[in-house]
Amino acid sequence: MKKVILLAGPTASGKSDLAIYIAKKTNGEIINADSMQVYKEIKILSARPINYKKIKHHLYGFLSVKRSFSTGQWIKLTKKKIKEIIKRKKIPIVVGGTGLYFKALTEGIAEIPFISKLKRQKVINLFNKIGYEKFYQKLVTLDPKCKNKIKKKDKQRLIRFYEVIFYTKKSIFDWQENTKKNFKRVKFIKIFLNIPKNVLLEKIDRRLKKMITNGALNEALKFKRLGVPKHLPSNYVLGLKELQLNIDKKMLLEEAIDKANIKTRQYIKRQMTWFRGQMIGWTDFNELKQADLKKKVLNFIRTS
Repeated sequence: MKKVILLAGPTASGKSDLAIYIAKKTNGEIINADSMQVYKEIKILSARPINYKKIKHHLYGFLSVKRSFSTGQWIKLTKKKIKEIIKRKKIPIVVGGTGLYFKALTEGIAEIPFISKLKRQKVINLFNKIGYEKFYQKLVTLDPKCKNKIKKKDKQRLIRFYEVIFYTKKSIFDWQENTKKNFKRVKFIKIFLNIPKNVLLEKIDRRLKKMITNGALNEALKFKRLGVPKHLPSNYVLGLKELQLNIDKKMLLEEAIDKANIKTRQYIKRQMTWFRGQMIGWTDFNELKQADLKKKVLNFIRTS
């Protein structure tokens, strides 16, 4: 069986650097599994790796922020990349913090029929017209299986669940029951960086300040000028909204940094809750010394 290394963890946990180290030691190539690092125009804010150190990286910064990008699209591209890398007799290393990508890769994804942009836009227009509460009620009337399984303020999932039931006449949960696995002759080596919370909090504070030094404000300004539609996922990259408020002189930079850090902490909390509930059977690593972490992870990969 061919090995595919999966490296997951919360934001700011050091995944990218560790992935490069693993790739060097295993003759590997890296595939992005972060939903924000696919976008070209938010290189700094998405913490996209900048120093590839001659290691081949795939699915980073290839998509416009004016485009939507689904888990299904990611799976399709990733499956192709994994096969190509294996064919070159190298080891694919999938790295990122988007848990749903890893779940779809290891457990499969529901093959929901294609829904056109025009049809999707009609659902978005309906949502914008009637708002969260009424839209939620319409959704659970159409699809009672959604009740208590989705938050009323989760705009993206509300729209997705609605369009699936409306256009396919079948609940998204029914589609998911018929999910097929993506790989049969592949062994996934599942590594999770479970870095202590206090260490992560220190790192995110330092990271945002470094981002600003490296040009995050200018990146946020350019993003603003692009006029990206509000419903698109790229609008939710951490720190963007707060930095734009600073650009508009509605918030001091220090306050913007504080609020962005608070949002990042909340995001990490949600990530960890999701990882703990969904990523059963992954091996945790929480070593703080980089040398110890690298040694243990590499040993685990070689003996798996």
